[in-house]
Amino acid sequence: MIALILLLILFVLAFTIVVKKKKMQSWLWNYTKSKFAQKPSVSGTQHVMFCFVDHYEPQWKNKDNIELERQRVDRWMVDYPKMASQFTDADGCHPKHSFFFPEEEYRKEHLDKISDLCAKGFGEIEIHLHHEDDTSDNLRKTLSGFAKCLHEEHNALSVDPKTGEPVYAFIHGNWVLDNSHPEGKWCGVNDELIVLRETGCYADFTFPSPDESQPAMLNTIYYAKDDPDKPKSYETGRPIVKGGKAWGDLLLIQGILGLNWKVRKKGIFPQIENSDVRKTFPPTPNRVDLWVEQAIHVEGKPEWIFIKVHTHGAQDGDMDTLLGAPIKEMHKHLTTQYNDGKDYALHYVSAREMYNIIKAAEAGEEGNPNNFRDYILSPPSFKKLA
Repeated sequence: MIALILLLILFVLAFTIVVKKKKMQSWLWNYTKSKFAQKPSVSGTQHVMFCFVDHYEPQWKNKDNIELERQRVDRWMVDYPKMASQFTDADGCHPKHSFFFPEEEYRKEHLDKISDLCAKGFGEIEIHLHHEDDTSDNLRKTLSGFAKCLHEEHNALSVDPKTGEPVYAFIHGNWVLDNSHPEGKWCGVNDELIVLRETGCYADFTFPSPDESQPAMLNTIYYAKDDPDKPKSYETGRPIVKGGKAWGDLLLIQGILGLNWKVRKKGIFPQIENSDVRKTFPPTPNRVDLWVEQAIHVEGKPEWIFIKVHTHGAQDGDMDTLLGAPIKEMHKHLTTQYNDGKDYALHYVSAREMYNIIKAAEAGEEGNPNNFRDYILSPPSFKKLA
């Protein structure tokens, strides 16, 4: 009875929020139901895979000032190693930043610097793309060409062990994967999942989304199958499971999406938690605890949990948060509360390493996930600056 009353209260509050924020309709009911589902029990050490992905856009609100771009990139090259070197996980790894670099903003000098940073163990490079009114053929050409460039010019991508071709993780600009904007903006390609698969995308890291593009399946790692004639084919799919196998066209690795009842607007409405880290949404210990509590995992393998948070690291107003005291507070909380070696073990991972460990969980591998960072895809070699 108490559970039913709580469910009713939560639903009423959630409905109120939906009225105010129509954009939440696609996922809120599923989230509400999930809060009353029985969580799988975990015995022994819980391994926490922590991945920080970045929609890294040096040209943000700036198309004509190369010096400003250089200032933005250079600050990361200097300040990120200083910050990250202060923290280590259970494996001796420092925090790793996954730079999803936009194809349309490519400058060799920026990627040379980022590649050098990654060669020192502080991150990896993947593909980001903003496009509009596009076609399947042009998208295929764009993605294949950029993957080839990153591989040949910067040694920045892993290669498929079977084909020898470069492969990549992907984040869609404006979150509108598979032409999912209700008005068709910022994409135009209904068979985008197929194009991604055919051009070497091993996983999508776009979600969660702050708007209607968010799939109804949330807080889940799952496979989606494309309907080439319709948008937003990823709305539903098949969760990845221990002992299962790949299905459909693309694996979607999502971050945490939900309601934070410990932070309330006007003292009533819970704050929406969507894994975004920035000045106006700093990575507080409260949020870290919420990420761990959500415990996104491969079904049947609850002792390995996957936390993916995101940011826009080249935006000037957020750099103090991402490189200064707030991010240090986050890492201090992670390394002190979730890396005791008994109840928790922390593993800083890149997007590629997270994918590899997820696939190892799917295959039924046991033991320390650190052993599976390169399970399928080996690390890029990265070119160092002279």
